[in-house]
Amino acid sequence: MIRNLVIVGSGVMGRGIAYVGATGGYDVTVVDVNPDVLESAKKEIDTIFEKGVRYQKITQEEAAPAKNRLSYSSNLQESATYADLIIEAVPEKAEIKKAVFETIEEHAKEGCYFATNTSTMSPTELGSYGKRPEKTIAMHFFNPVQKMPLVEIVRGLETSDETAAVIKEVAEKMGKETVVINEFPGFVTSRISCLVGNEAFFMLQEGLGTPEEIDKAIKLGLNYPMGPFELGDLVGLDARLNNLKYLHSKLGEKYRPAPLLEQYVKAGRLGRKSGRGVYDYTKDGELVRK
Repeated sequence: MIRNLVIVGSGVMGRGIAYVGATGGYDVTVVDVNPDVLESAKKEIDTIFEKGVRYQKITQEEAAPAKNRLSYSSNLQESATYADLIIEAVPEKAEIKKAVFETIEEHAKEGCYFATNTSTMSPTELGSYGKRPEKTIAMHFFNPVQKMPLVEIVRGLETSDETAAVIKEVAEKMGKETVVINEFPGFVTSRISCLVGNEAFFMLQEGLGTPEEIDKAIKLGLNYPMGPFELGDLVGLDARLNNLKYLHSKLGEKYRPAPLLEQYVKAGRLGRKSGRGVYDYTKDGELVRK
């Protein structure tokens, strides 16, 4: 039975996963090696609770005990020892994820499950680092986690049926819809999203239209909730570029990153988190031009 969750990484995704874990009834420990980032995560999660109550997504009676189920730590070795499920939510860089999985394998109890919140990387490969591939799986959450309804559950080559069933139950208790699929580079959603987002950058590079016009055409013409530039700025253009590079290496030329996207990242225009991406974000995180 899963009771204790450990979330490794307190960035945007880790914060959201911690929130839905706590509201789903789990005891959640958020772990990050950077104390300043950890303190920022605590403040942001508190803000998510406040907004949830204000907009009647959660009652005050539900929010108070959920907040009490959250704790924060900079000690992964210690936190791993009492976890039933560890969800890794660190940046999409193989060397960082490898280090996390090697550490948790050393300290986690025998029955602990390992999950990675990745949008492209192989749960089979990550399972080899943790040396319990049958208990390793991908839980691909979407940003913002507390609002997006889907968790894409991705089985590695050796993931057991029992592990897939346990993780599906965890996601559903977090209030999520699920799809359970088999591993292939990019899964379902990232393959499509990266293609659309990259093609939008090629259109912008070619002068086909402004970002506003392209986003509007996609939203109204194809019924997307967000335009590709709005979405790219939300997830981070550096993350989008990293995903495209990975998919390009695995799936070929159709995923070659647009040169303009690479230029934006080199210029530090990473999206909302840097204050500027395709759009400008200079006042309370809202679009200055849209």
